[in-house]
Amino acid sequence: MAVSEAIENYLETIYILSRQQNEVHAIDICTYLSYSRPTVSIVLRQMRENGLVTVNEDNHIHLTEEGLAIASRIYERHTVLSDMLMSLGVKQETALRDACKIEHDLSDETFEAIKRHARRMKKEKKGAITE
Repeated sequence: MAVSEAIENYLETIYILSRQQNEVHAIDICTYLSYSRPTVSIVLRQMRENGLVTVNEDNHIHLTEEGLAIASRIYERHTVLSDMLMSLGVKQETALRDACKIEHDLSDETFEAIKRHARRMKKEKKGAITE
């Protein structure tokens, strides 16, 4: 299923929050993204209807298998891209912001090439340190 950049950001946020805390609620998403409660509620309903999240009786939000797959893919892109930008000398704040912009529009082919390059750079750097 193709999802919008906005939905990808919500899924990534739920993924990040679920790694930081035991329970994720709508208010946590509001705080993290600086969005209003009504806006988050509308998007959460859309994500539930599309099978990307579930909300249990205690209002805990969980990613479905499909939601988790999308969220972890976007999170990996964000992490690899921001690390790569910082290794090029970009300030952390700028790298994180730019990675967020790039992660949604990059083709799988280009991202895989960037990952391979980042791995090679990391190996070369390790080799230089141990010598």
